[in-house]
Amino acid sequence: MPKLIKDKTLVEDSWQVVDATESPETVAVADGSVIVPLAVWQAQKASLSARKAELGVWLNSDELADSLAEEAQGFALIAINFPGFMDGRGFSTARLLRERYGFQGELRAMGHIIRDQLFYLSRCGFNSFSMPEDINLEQAIDSLEDFTDSYQAAVDQPLPLFRRRA
Repeated sequence: MPKLIKDKTLVEDSWQVVDATESPETVAVADGSVIVPLAVWQAQKASLSARKAELGVWLNSDELADSLAEEAQGFALIAINFPGFMDGRGFSTARLLRERYGFQGELRAMGHIIRDQLFYLSRCGFNSFSMPEDINLEQAIDSLEDFTDSYQAAVDQPLPLFRRRA
């Protein structure tokens, strides 16, 4: 079973990711904890909502948090796929899911993410990271503590530094 970083620890990944397809209405979703693409969720909402197993959904970087809106709270996990480390749209999507839509579950970054981004991804609300196989996850966990304080407000610290000073 593959491993990932969740809540600053190394854990087994028990979720199965369903690949995107041209015909989302025909995708067979396996039993167990599954993360489906947004298009599959939208095409099969009625049958997927009736499942007893945990369900997650994943968004590509070009799919907006507004696509889920208040439905976001019904998922155990939402993953955001980063097609390249230079594509920062997923950072904004994460903040919107946490701050505007009140998502409290596992928020996973997946795809092409690099160690240097983990601290900033966590500030935007990600608490889970599925990284490429060539990344040393034990070393990557350390990067979540790269900085001791931040000036700006974010999901993990809603007050900017000047408001926190006595």
